[in-house]
Amino acid sequence: MSNPKLEVLTPHNSQIIFIDHQPQMAFGVQSIDRQVLKNNTVALAKAAKVFDIPTTITTVETQSFSGNTYPELLDVFPGQPILERTSMNSWDDQKVRDALAKNGKKKVIVSGLWTEVCNNTFALCAMAEGDYEIYMVADASGGTSKEAHDYAMQRMIQAGVVPVTWQQVMLEWQRDWAHRDSYDAVMAIVKEHSGAYGMGVDYAYTMVHKAPSRAAAQHETLAPVPAK
Repeated sequence: MSNPKLEVLTPHNSQIIFIDHQPQMAFGVQSIDRQVLKNNTVALAKAAKVFDIPTTITTVETQSFSGNTYPELLDVFPGQPILERTSMNSWDDQKVRDALAKNGKKKVIVSGLWTEVCNNTFALCAMAEGDYEIYMVADASGGTSKEAHDYAMQRMIQAGVVPVTWQQVMLEWQRDWAHRDSYDAVMAIVKEHSGAYGMGVDYAYTMVHKAPSRAAAQHETLAPVPAK
């Protein structure tokens, strides 16, 4: 294919990197609600796990400044090595380059903090020096202001980065609801992380298809009793 950006993301052509999802980095994010940011990042991670996407997790100055990666993210990938760095640019660390090369996929999906620094420099260098295609997950990344995030996204797009969102990526990987081997796991992510869409799925399952509630515990519903 003459234009690789016309290729849909699949479990076979992509890998993913999570950059600096650490508390001190998240504290500085002002471009997106930080709880939404964590929700989207963890949802993206769970989707990557479902489709067995080669995954890299990298951190910066964990002990001296940034703190530990979100436990919710790490718990998706038990035993996954964490690649520590000093540079703001992940591309400057040989471990990161080696991990990407070992994964053997040219389409690199990126979720990280901050958009205008760590994501931007990694994306530009990985394209220029590593010949990678970069897919930047805009709603699983954050900047120190809306302007910082938006203009960094614009700069990267002008350089050839493809902007995406976490749910878009997951549904490209799924592609067809007839793919039953991943259907239930994708629906579980949707119900937990996709807001109104997930609520709608819960409603359809329970009210239309009469499936039991997915609540872990049993709850007795008491009938209405008009007050006297």
